[in-house]
Amino acid sequence: MALNMSKEVLTAFGLINESLVEANNDAEERNTAFMAGLAAKANEQPKTYKPLQEKAQKIQSISSDLNNYVATLKEGALATQEDPENYETMDNSNYFDEKFYQSKVTKEGQEFVAEIDEYRNQMIALIGENYPTIAEEVENKFSTEKIKDREGVEKEWIYYNFVGFPLIASITKLTQMQNDIKTVENEVLSTMLQGEMTSQLSMSNYEAIVVPTKTAFFSGEQFQGKVVLGRFDNSLTFDKVVVNDNELTGQTGQVNLEFPAGNVGQQDITGELQFKEGDSIVKIPIKSSYTVIPEPNSAVISADKMNVVYRGVKNPMTISIPGVPSVSANAPGLSPSGGAGSYVMDVTNVKSREVTINVSGELPGGKPVSSSKKFRIKEIPRPVGVIGVKDGSDGIIRMPRNQVEISPIGATLPDFDFDLNLTVSGFKFQVTGKPAVQVNGNRLTGSAKAALAGAKRGATVQIFDIQAKIAGNSSYKLPKVAPLVIELTN
Repeated sequence: MALNMSKEVLTAFGLINESLVEANNDAEERNTAFMAGLAAKANEQPKTYKPLQEKAQKIQSISSDLNNYVATLKEGALATQEDPENYETMDNSNYFDEKFYQSKVTKEGQEFVAEIDEYRNQMIALIGENYPTIAEEVENKFSTEKIKDREGVEKEWIYYNFVGFPLIASITKLTQMQNDIKTVENEVLSTMLQGEMTSQLSMSNYEAIVVPTKTAFFSGEQFQGKVVLGRFDNSLTFDKVVVNDNELTGQTGQVNLEFPAGNVGQQDITGELQFKEGDSIVKIPIKSSYTVIPEPNSAVISADKMNVVYRGVKNPMTISIPGVPSVSANAPGLSPSGGAGSYVMDVTNVKSREVTINVSGELPGGKPVSSSKKFRIKEIPRPVGVIGVKDGSDGIIRMPRNQVEISPIGATLPDFDFDLNLTVSGFKFQVTGKPAVQVNGNRLTGSAKAALAGAKRGATVQIFDIQAKIAGNSSYKLPKVAPLVIELTN
């Protein structure tokens, strides 16, 4: 039906609509220019601007979808008019009344609301985390929640905004929605670029870097160095990186180094960074050094009473001075054993009860350093006799007669720090109440077996005077081996 509205008011709506259309065209040009500029930056500095470009393209796509949908609504309404520029005739509300609401929201009205909801939700999901203020603006301007009129009656959003209004007023409202879409798009794109440029120039991209005069200091020295500001640009891609004659690939912003530290002492780092600047290749030399010291992989705990080396064995020793690439160590029976800092000490022929190891070296600056440590010399503890293979039984044990007859006799050093192989060459075998039998070797001989055969169940046999030596070192005389006492179980 025709509404009672003056021609001047209708014309005013039309002029407002024209102004909004012009503003929308200007906004479209700005957004297009922005996207072109962003594409150029993404091509020049893809690391920095490519992610921004991809996000901007999503924003542009979401905005275009709703803008184009609204444009089709306007085109459909204007198609009903003989003269789309005669605003004074656009006082009828029938078009949008019938299109959007017929006692309830129509299918086309629901579709319009769904398009707005999809735009709002997609846009907030895309920008809400980084641009909460703009996201809040989108939430408010594109809300489709029910609205209370002046009398407090709650009405559907589409009914409140488009039912009962002159056609030109509804068209102007749709043009305003397009303007809101363009404005939001422009705000997001502008804020994105401004934020990136601010980030690039921000002092938060700088770090205070301590540059010492050398990379290792010793206790008692004065630390010397300087503090400089360094800027880290993760978007900068090097065209070539060479470090210690090795070319590194995939480096952006900063060069991550990883290679064996090398031997103890001062090590050099040399190379260069290369990147294009216009038509030229800029080369920045790399020159630095560092000091390798032995890794402190454990606490230094010294049990003074336990500084012991044993006769008859090769005692392994690790000797070093932190921060000194190579040291010289000497002591009776001490000799290098291959690796850096590895030694063995054989004090078998040292007559005294103590031995001192003297160590000397030179610090990287040329200052000599020396140290010494005293060790007590002890004999190998008393072995015990065992019967059976591997970790046989020792001491006072119970065994069946046939097992005693066939089992080898051995000797072992329980709880000794060295895993020594002891060989048995003979022993004495005695059944209680009978004479002892001398056995050569490590198993019962015929005479010993005969003595065993005459023993009763529950009788005890002894194996003593066990003759044992260290395999490979027969010159060292072991203490007397502890005997075995066996109770026969059958």
